[in-house]
This record gives sequence, C-alpha cells and structure tokens, in this order.
Amino acid sequence: MKACVIGAGMMGRNHIRVLSEMKDVDLVGISDVFEENLERSKKYCSNAYLDYKEMIEKEKPDIVSIVTPTKLHKEIALYLIDKGINILIEKPIADTVENALEIKAAALKKGIKVTVGHIERFNPAVQELKSEIEKGKLGKPYKIDVHRVGPFPARIRDVGVVVDLAVHDIDIIRYILGSEVDRIYAEVEREIHTSNEDMLSAILKMKNKTVCHLNINWLTPKKERKIHVTGEKGLFIADYLNRSLYLYENDYVNSEDYNSRTGNFTVNEGKMIKYNTQDHDLLEKEIQNFVDAVRNNKEPLVTIDDGIKALDIAHKILESANKHEVVRCLDN
Repeated sequence: MKACVIGAGMMGRNHIRVLSEMKDVDLVGISDVFEENLERSKKYCSNAYLDYKEMIEKEKPDIVSIVTPTKLHKEIALYLIDKGINILIEKPIADTVENALEIKAAALKKGIKVTVGHIERFNPAVQELKSEIEKGKLGKPYKIDVHRVGPFPARIRDVGVVVDLAVHDIDIIRYILGSEVDRIYAEVEREIHTSNEDMLSAILKMKNKTVCHLNINWLTPKKERKIHVTGEKGLFIADYLNRSLYLYENDYVNSEDYNSRTGNFTVNEGKMIKYNTQDHDLLEKEIQNFVDAVRNNKEPLVTIDDGIKALDIAHKILESANKHEVVRCLDN
C-alpha cells in the first residue's frame, strides 16, 4: 500500500517515521510548504514536495496522512477524496463542524475511508480501562476527572486548549462510557502567550448521568495526563503518559452487607490493583488500524463521526464559556 504525508512539522515527522518503518506500507512521498521541514524528514523519504497536489499526481498513493494546521484540513481532504484516496486526518478533523460535515458527505459519496487522529484510543491504559468498565469491574460510573495540563507548547498551532487538547478527553469519555454528552458548562481564560484560550475548566453531564470534569491548560510547569473514573465499586486511575492503570477498590462491595439495590451502601478503602498494560507505539497502532481498515474494507476504530462529535462538543464548550451559560447537546 502506497502512502504519503502532507505536513512535515513536529507531528508530521512522527507520521513519516512510522510509515517509513511499516512493513506493509511503502512511503512514497512527503510534502510541506517549508523546505526546512522537508529536509528534516528526507532520511525517511527522499521524494519531497513543496506542492502536495504535485506529489499526489506523481506518486498516486492509496492512503495519505493530513498533518497540517487545522484550517487547511477541509481543502486538502476534499482534494484527496475527489482523487479516491483514503485519508487519516490528525485531530481535530476540521476547524468547524460544518467543514467536517462537508468532508463526511464527500467521503460517503466516493466510498472513501476516513479516520481521525484521536491517538489516545490506542493507549493500552485506555484500552484496558474500557475493557474493565465493560466487564462491570467499576459498577455504575459516577464521575470522571480529567487532568491534561502542562507547559505552553513550542509547536505552532491555530487553536486553543479546547480544540487542541480537550478533544482527546471528549473522545475518550464517549469511548469508555458508551454514552453521549447531555449538557455542558465551561469557563476558559487566556493567560499567557496566546490569542486563544490556554485554560479550561468544564463540567459535562453525560446522558448516562455520569458527571465529568475537565481540567486542561498550558499553564502548569509539570506535564500531567490522567483520567480518574469513580464508580460504585471503586476508582480507576489511568495515566496516559506512562500507560499505567490502577484500580482502588471499594471494599464494601465485597462485604456481606453489600446490596446496591437496597440503598444500604457505603464506601470503604480496599485493595489496590495494578494492571499489566503492554506498552507500544500509539501512532504505529493508530496507522496500522487505518491500513487494516482500508485493506479489509472495514470501519477504523476512530470513525469520521467520532471526529465530528468530538469537534462539535469542543465548540459547544467554547459556546458555553462565551455565553456563561449551560449548553445542551440535543443533537447527540
């Protein structure tokens, strides 16, 4: 399968590296408007182009990773879809929901596979967390607390923390709970170095009644990426960075007095369980999943609808912050 990458910046170079090392993929071209970005990646692929359209016409790839500024996603995606090329779009799928829906409509019309780079779905800690929740290990989920904080990034970006970072956790919350967002209240601030928001605190109420708090910023000296999931039977803590998962059990559920249907219920500190998660290259798993979906004509793990929903909720978070009011998600 022939592949190309459009965008050879920081994240684009990761796509280029991974695709160049995959045994069932032939990386045939890379493109960027900046010559210096191409020079950094020529060790992986010597076929470098300043014009992505020229690359597509000459190399005729089967799949393309779009790793450009968000505002360019729609234009590039529509061009590739028209050429019959399957695409992996780095998150967020587009700058607006309307543009994302245009991409979806074009892809459906042409029968093109599209996935969105919500890479945290491939984190082994998240995979194990979802599996344990589905097995009933947590019981009824009560609350989710997300901590995605760290220093202001050096990379160039055209969006704030809501669209750049919060979309990860919006997607993961939907994924592990299998539930949609019902309503949102959010506050954002712009504190340093940016024309967009660099701090978010948001409350999401899910349709299954779980309450979720998002604490996300570019203001914290120490980088942290964690999700806490509290439920009837205990507390799961997943660390995205070291790919670890812990369960702190509610010991009361193991007692003779426990009966969740009677209302006679309490919480006692129980044992801690550490899960043996197998570490791997998340981007390699993400791209391999997409390659397999194209090759076997099946849905990728992250669908175009997943990307659209994450973007839509992110924009509703910004709407709530701007209006200083609760926003309902009636169309989810």
